[in-house]
Amino acid sequence: MSKKQSFFAVFIFMFLSACSSHDGYKEKIRKGEVNVLFLHHSTGKNIYNGGVKPWFDNFNSKDSLKINFFETYFPTAKKYKLFGYGWRNYPYDYYNIWVKHGNKKSYKEQPTLKTLAPLWDVIIFKHCFPVSAIVDGGKPDIDSSVKTLANYKLQYNALKKKLHEYPDTKFILWTGAALTEKATKPDRAKRAKEFFDWVRNEWDEPNDNIYLWDFYELETEGGLYLKNEFARSLKDSHPAEDFSAKVAPLFCQRVVDVIKNDGSKTYLTGVAKVVEENTTSENIID
Repeated sequence: MSKKQSFFAVFIFMFLSACSSHDGYKEKIRKGEVNVLFLHHSTGKNIYNGGVKPWFDNFNSKDSLKINFFETYFPTAKKYKLFGYGWRNYPYDYYNIWVKHGNKKSYKEQPTLKTLAPLWDVIIFKHCFPVSAIVDGGKPDIDSSVKTLANYKLQYNALKKKLHEYPDTKFILWTGAALTEKATKPDRAKRAKEFFDWVRNEWDEPNDNIYLWDFYELETEGGLYLKNEFARSLKDSHPAEDFSAKVAPLFCQRVVDVIKNDGSKTYLTGVAKVVEENTTSENIID
């Protein structure tokens, strides 16, 4: 075989391997435990690094219920654009992978719910802070990646319908990450607040398999922007280490409450509904 033929053969092998169906992280599943999959990018990783693993290690050491919490980047990108999906996890992208191409086991190397849902008891997904840069849009188009209120609502409604097709899996969606005042414009920030208010008050339905963790409320405390003291810097909308450590237990509590009580004992932020003033995060959830 010539060098040219050898190179071509290797390329074909790599291409076929890259295009093969993703196993949905099957090797991470543990029998006899509640298997939780957390899909995220950098903002989610910051919160995870705020103490999620030790929190669940402590929980599992004390509770009869064992939770296997696995986190990973999703969707993923690769150096060569021929492979991978891209570093985008906005409403369009979840719609594109899970709904538009949801009849396949994977799309551009990203597992669809057809692959993921049968494996995982709980699937958590989120968007990074550019999701809040919502522009003034024209005609609504579900297949458009332009960040408009109308497009987001169409994509979210399609996602909800798809998630309902997998009633044996619980889904936890983070309300979107906010931007600092220096990193956005007032009109975009107002649209972001309008959208996440809609998600909480209209899109979310009682008694189904979809739950929220209200990250947007924790970041903004009712305002339009990620508070400066919660951000890495005035122009960097990644959550700061102190803030990440502060809200990581709330995230964990919300996950446990969804698993145990269908989310009935915590508010959307993860704060317990009935709690003494000085109660620690470890003993809020029964």
